[in-house]
Amino acid sequence: MSALNFPKRAEALICVAALAVWLGVTAMYIGFRGEHVVMAVLIALLFFANGFTRRLMVALVPFFLFGISYDWMNLLPNYEVNPVDTAGLYGLEKSLFGISTAAGVLTPNEFFAIHTCRLMDFMAGVFYLCWVPLPIIFGLWLYFTGRPVVYLHFALVFLLVNLIGFSFYYVHPAAPPWYVAMHGFEAVPGTPGSVAGLGAFDSMTGLGIFDGLYARNSNVFAALPSLHSAYTLVAFIYSLRCNAGAVWRWLLGIVTVGIWFTAVYTSHHYIIDVVGGIACALAGFALFEYVLMRIPAFARFIARYAAYISPTDK
Repeated sequence: MSALNFPKRAEALICVAALAVWLGVTAMYIGFRGEHVVMAVLIALLFFANGFTRRLMVALVPFFLFGISYDWMNLLPNYEVNPVDTAGLYGLEKSLFGISTAAGVLTPNEFFAIHTCRLMDFMAGVFYLCWVPLPIIFGLWLYFTGRPVVYLHFALVFLLVNLIGFSFYYVHPAAPPWYVAMHGFEAVPGTPGSVAGLGAFDSMTGLGIFDGLYARNSNVFAALPSLHSAYTLVAFIYSLRCNAGAVWRWLLGIVTVGIWFTAVYTSHHYIIDVVGGIACALAGFALFEYVLMRIPAFARFIARYAAYISPTDK
């Protein structure tokens, strides 16, 4: 039996310790849910099954850390750190992008709320369902087609963009447009999430997907920047960077623009939030590729990481 079927003792200890810390902190301060068990079992199975799955698990670490860091924002809600921007952001959106109508000047969100289209209602749901799955699928495609270096750059930039966005949520907590439409300008901690305009997709399909997702959103004051607008943009950038082919470029390009429009159309984000998400994606990419990768020690670490996760037999 190949030695690749078993991790080194140090690697096994690191994996077990990391799982114990994550599950312990989550259980104590956030609350244990079914997906935590699924994720823990998946990580353990991939790590201990054999060498190939272990390399895959280590390759997926940036995406696991993304999920954990998002969940751990519940440890300290951003509205307990800084005041929530409700009226200011609404007023700025109206002054920059307001639409003059017979009823007065409306934000784009308010305009679309009274000018809906069933086709766009459906496409909005399709686009928003792609926001995380499509980048992960693209990343796995990079990995399994023998591009471990490009994959690793993409996955780490994806994580970095999230960390930048999550940090800004604490610097400037902000209410989404649907919150202002439903609750006014007073920020009430613990207000449940809302499907907003995505409810039309749920009603049309009868699937209830977005109702299930947003009903569990424990912090609605994380609208600026719109990370929905950043994820597929990062994937699109790397599809260009690695010459992934026309199918990937067109698919990611169309979905990215579709998500930008959907974010505003469904009142989940202001245009300002979308621009912030785009800026976040570009900043994360530039920081990683043109700052961090020029640090010799960091570049050597990335090279070793890429060599370790290579899916080819060693």
